[in-house]
This record gives sequence, structure tokens and C-alpha cells, in this order.
Amino acid sequence: MAAAAARSGFRRMFSNSAFAPPKPPMPPAKADPSPNLFVSGLSKRTTTDGLKEAFAKFGEVIHAKVITDSVTGFSKGFGFVRYATVEDASKGIEGMDGKFLDGWVIFAEYARPRPPPHQPETNSQPQQSWGPPSSSWGAQ
Repeated sequence: MAAAAARSGFRRMFSNSAFAPPKPPMPPAKADPSPNLFVSGLSKRTTTDGLKEAFAKFGEVIHAKVITDSVTGFSKGFGFVRYATVEDASKGIEGMDGKFLDGWVIFAEYARPRPPPHQPETNSQPQQSWGPPSSSWGAQ
């Protein structure tokens, strides 16, 4: 019985499963349909007006914004487009996802909402549990 247990442990130690690579992480969940689109893969030369014109072919664009570098003023490679309706946004994704804009293939998907900002703790400074209070230092 001990020999069988030793053999199975030996077999387990040299099996491929012990050296298998870790499973890849789960991709982020798809965002719910909304009139807001996230557009990635933009050229550095893409402007907000160019982005708005390209997506206006598929519905009424309320707002478009290419995120730019504050130093160079060039695109950081992504932006946002807001349509009037979810239906227009869906048409915009179908029409522009995987298409060329300014010589680059772009990707359009529903924008995920921002996570809520981290709330600071109400008592951010810990109370000192040692020594006298600061107001009594040097007081007689």
C-alpha cells in the first residue's frame, strides 16, 4: 500500500500537469449597450473633428473627444464618441469597428462606466496612543 502511494506521488511529481502554465486571466466583461463608445487604435494624427466626422455617418453624434497628450498635443490613441441613441451607437460600432481611420485600424465598443472614485476614510489621521496630547507638550 505504501509502495502504491509512493508510486502515485512520484508519477504526480513528474507529470506534465505539475508544470502546466497558469490559466490566462478572464477578459473583462463586455459593457452594457449605451450611447457612449470607446474607440481605440487611433492614429496620433487623429483629431476630435476627424473622429466626429467618421462616426457621424452612422447616426447623430452628440459629442466626440480624442484624448491627447498634454505635452505634445498628439492623440494618445483612444477617444470617446457619444451618440443620441443606443441604436445609433450600435450602428456606429457595426460601421467603424475594425475599419481604417487616418491609416490605422480602429476598434469601437461600448464604453464601460467609470468605477466610483475611492472614498478617503473619514478618520484619515490615526490617533496616537502614546504620549500626552500635543496641546500639553511643555505645559506646566
